[in-house]
Amino acid sequence: MDTPGAADSSGVGVLDKAALVLSALESGPATLAGLVAATGLARPTAHRMAVALEYHRLLSRDMQGRFVLGPRLSELAAAAGEDRLLAAAGPVLTHLRDITGESAQLYRRQGDMRICVAAAERLSGLRDTVPVGSTLPMKAGSAAQILMAWEEPERLHHGLQGARFTATALSGVRRRGWAQSIGEREPGVASVSAPVRGPSNRVVAAVSVSGPIERLTRHPGRMHSRALIDAANRLTEALRRGTV
Repeated sequence: MDTPGAADSSGVGVLDKAALVLSALESGPATLAGLVAATGLARPTAHRMAVALEYHRLLSRDMQGRFVLGPRLSELAAAAGEDRLLAAAGPVLTHLRDITGESAQLYRRQGDMRICVAAAERLSGLRDTVPVGSTLPMKAGSAAQILMAWEEPERLHHGLQGARFTATALSGVRRRGWAQSIGEREPGVASVSAPVRGPSNRVVAAVSVSGPIERLTRHPGRMHSRALIDAANRLTEALRRGTV
């Protein structure tokens, strides 16, 4: 099959095919073969659509070369006022950067990866730069710990395979309400993260600060956990109240 079914057709074939590709990635990253299987498009068609969507930043690639939803989707959602989290993130991350003196980021999970959906970079000096749209593994880093810690047991067990952190460490994260990492994701970099929760109390994002260990020390949570929890609470409230 090389076209969507009639019931799903708008009459504009190229847009219908693009919508199929985007919808196929809603549940997480996919290879080209995965896109073909999920959409029913012929392999050349799926490849052509995916590459075109990648050109327009509606798709991007993860570290394994798989297709993932791209940063342009988040930008469009924020511009339309439909994504309250991203709308709230700008001022919250800027304030967090200013009071900690470190770069601040907001991450969401997508499949086996986490994506930086918003950031406020340190204005000068040595910094940890994570551009918006960057995809990072769920195997290391304080944000990965946050996005993993409250998962269902089966998904948690799967996610811990090959991770730089342990089930015991995640138990501590749940108890404290924040996570830290020292050189987990990248040598010389430390970070602290806290959970952002949606209206159902499910963890939907992780807010973080990161920077060189020389500044954050080997106990970065002692320095910045309170600021992270406050920032996460502000974002959680924005989601629950439907206001920013």
